[in-house]
Amino acid sequence: MSEKKSMKLKFKGEKSHKKRQDGEGSTSKKRKREDDEGEHETDWVRPQQPTHIIGPTFLYHASDPPVCIAFDSTRTRVHLPSLPRTDPETSESIPLLSYEPKDVNHVWVVTHVAGTETINLRTPDGKFLSSDKVGLVTAGREARGPQEEWTAYVTEDGTIALQNVYGNYLGIDEVAGGGLALRADSETIGFQEKWWVKVQYGHMKKAGEEERKRKEIIEGMTTIDEAGTNRVHQAWGAGRSIVSKEDTKVLKKAKKEGRLAEALLDRRAKLKSDRFC
Repeated sequence: MSEKKSMKLKFKGEKSHKKRQDGEGSTSKKRKREDDEGEHETDWVRPQQPTHIIGPTFLYHASDPPVCIAFDSTRTRVHLPSLPRTDPETSESIPLLSYEPKDVNHVWVVTHVAGTETINLRTPDGKFLSSDKVGLVTAGREARGPQEEWTAYVTEDGTIALQNVYGNYLGIDEVAGGGLALRADSETIGFQEKWWVKVQYGHMKKAGEEERKRKEIIEGMTTIDEAGTNRVHQAWGAGRSIVSKEDTKVLKKAKKEGRLAEALLDRRAKLKSDRFC
């Protein structure tokens, strides 16, 4: 009897999770640890905030029938293929939040634009999702510019809205014949502009860890403990910890202006006794 082939979507370079059996028939320790944590690196999960939208991303809409944003590499165009309402194996209805990509062309690779809150969505063959001023959505460019930048917003019901550089939102639009087309010309967020988004757990976890590290660094930079710094580094003052009576706001202002080191030297000069020069 032949082994049943897994239908789970895999990407180039992705490590496969092969079960390794020991003498008692249990899986490897690493696999067991992943099972205990409840999530695998390649599991598709919903992002809780815009910074979690990174890496392979699946965007679909709760229309009737549900559709997803896909790229037709043969005709080089963006389209909205329908998603099945029922599971072909069990014939049971598929819950809206249970959809996952089954085709590599249904997946977009999201990267964040450095220094901004915007993102880029790239097709599997390296072209970026873009929109022009009138709302026409395409994916034919291999270079990134302002038209390829999108800002993600989390709505009250957990869906995601994508805003282009012109301030309009990405949504579906009914065309002649009852079909659906992708547009980016809506000035407000409605049902047509709300997208359900799934990302891979491993990428979301890594993004969350990096965000926490950035917050810790920022908090550490904005907290100025002059007394503690003096006790560690001050080699003058006859053993006394000399702290300025001036408000630390002066130092914070100097830091924002990029002259913190200069301000600290000036204050040190004011506090020092001439005999220690």
